Amino acid sequence: MSERLKKYLDLFFVFFKIGAFTFGGGWAMISIIEKEVVDKKRWVEKEEFIDAIAVSQSLPGILAVNISIYTGHKLYKLPGAVVATLGTILPSFIMILAIALFFTSIYDKPDVVAVFRGIRPAVVALILIPVFSTAKAAKINITNVWIPIAGALLIWLLGVSPVYIILGAAAFGIFRKLFR
Repeated sequence: MSERLKKYLDLFFVFFKIGAFTFGGGWAMISIIEKEVVDKKRWVEKEEFIDAIAVSQSLPGILAVNISIYTGHKLYKLPGAVVATLGTILPSFIMILAIALFFTSIYDKPDVVAVFRGIRPAVVALILIPVFSTAKAAKINITNVWIPIAGALLIWLLGVSPVYIILGAAAFGIFRKLFR
């Protein structure tokens, strides 16, 4: 097997594993992606990963797919982006296909309902882990923790668009730098 094929297979299987064993969407996947891509494989530096999350979140599409595209492209240009993306989406495609074929006949069974009730709290934990990790990497501390809290409350309680929150935070950052 060629060295190039080994690299592509490694990239594919890292993202396939991420796609197959993460429930709860993109934010739940971030800590697993970080562990694999930053800590184990060292394909991306920590600061670069935080920037990739910010860019991936601001682009249309699925967060985990956007990060896989970024990582794959960084490593092996367009073929790497395609390989990483396929690795990320293939497990979901297979699961959705299986659900479409079999789940409709068992979704209301007590055992299946119990499984999903058990999964829900774990998904919340999977979402909170990258929130804390990202906050730490973004140097959120006691003096600036009010910014993400205020932003989250404005979005959640008042329905303010995240675009306005990002623009306001950027303007605040520029204002602070100018008048510091």
